[in-house]
Amino acid sequence: MLRVAVPNKGSLSEPAIEMLREAGYRQRAARHELVLVDQDNDTEFFFLRPRDIATYVGDGQLDVGITGRDLLLDGDSDAQEMLSLGFGRSTFRYATVPGTATDVQGFAGKRIATSYPGIVRRDLAKRGIEAEVIRLDGAVETAVRLGVADIVADVVETGATLRQAGLEVLGEPILQSEAVLIRDARNVAPSAQVEQLARRLNGVIIARQYVMIDYDVRVESVDEACQLTPGIESPTVSPLHDKGWVAVRAMVLRKDTNTIMDQLWELGARGILVTDILACRL
Repeated sequence: MLRVAVPNKGSLSEPAIEMLREAGYRQRAARHELVLVDQDNDTEFFFLRPRDIATYVGDGQLDVGITGRDLLLDGDSDAQEMLSLGFGRSTFRYATVPGTATDVQGFAGKRIATSYPGIVRRDLAKRGIEAEVIRLDGAVETAVRLGVADIVADVVETGATLRQAGLEVLGEPILQSEAVLIRDARNVAPSAQVEQLARRLNGVIIARQYVMIDYDVRVESVDEACQLTPGIESPTVSPLHDKGWVAVRAMVLRKDTNTIMDQLWELGARGILVTDILACRL
């Protein structure tokens, strides 16, 4: 039976559960459920603290798990990233009171507060900077005001929380994070069940990014129309009863849908329809 770790709370939990549900797996109905067996897919789900998931997977207790790239890299587990999942995106950066330092090299000898000491220590070592790293479990933006640290290293989305604390980001991002599927790096090759899970999740990712577009176009314009909608490999072109027209079907990026519809209309295409893709395998 495939054993999968899923975040039990936090910003990654509900998106992970929804993605697994879209991938065809049974998911928990209530937050208090910590273990769930999906007999139809021969899979067992364990709902765990996001920070602990890499440890369980890296130790081989669980086959795969969903966690944040930042949490994976902050620890010392033997787990490795297998697939980026496209949600839970964030940026990890340094921030400090203006005037404390002009660049990261100015951090030498300073105190840096963070909830991710592993990431920060490795980044400082890579840069050849010696500084004191202070681990805090949360609300690190208050550490400077309380005199605990000179600098903080934290997840930054809009930067509003840092600005409210009188801080500004400094230097390039340390890390771009998002939700990832991880597995035990010590296994030479993933099992067939792990590969199937990854294919299903990748199918959900693609289905969210693309839509299916159908339209009718005159034969003399079909080549130009297909350049606008090349599809993944090639569009499907079918003759219509009216020999001067063909029907075309192709996948297009969701974000480009309305622009492509406008271009097709200008080309003379008609009966332009767009439908969602619920799942796919490519």
